[in-house]
Amino acid sequence: MNSTTMARIADYKKLMGITNAGDLNELKSVYRSFMKANHPDKFQNDDEIAEAEERSKKFIEAYHFLVSIAPDTRTKNLESYTETITNAQVLNFEYKTGVLTLDFSDGRSFEYFDVPRDIYNKLINADSRTRFARRRICSTFVYRSVNQAVVV
Repeated sequence: MNSTTMARIADYKKLMGITNAGDLNELKSVYRSFMKANHPDKFQNDDEIAEAEERSKKFIEAYHFLVSIAPDTRTKNLESYTETITNAQVLNFEYKTGVLTLDFSDGRSFEYFDVPRDIYNKLINADSRTRFARRRICSTFVYRSVNQAVVV
């Protein structure tokens, strides 16, 4: 993983106060404890409610991101991921600051992190974007599904 993704993971782990971002049980436990203590409905004052909502949004974002890239999550979804990258075609793609999103013909989309601009440029110019993605992106970069709910 590149330093950008590593920094994001480190920031999220620090926010959640955890040491192992790959342990789904720890993530779930920390998330539940945080939400019990900080849910906006627990506060009366408008300022406190607004602060709790902001803290909750950041915490929820961190939780979902860490769950989505956790080894257990990727292992659980490996069969369907392999099915997609093996049989579906790349229909569309988008690149923003090192994150490449690929949309596949089976309706699934994945974000790939820390993709260098030169790899993106090669994807744009490839004779077969699907073949290039399969060979140079799908099995190389950390990814997460962006259009399916993560079940923990």
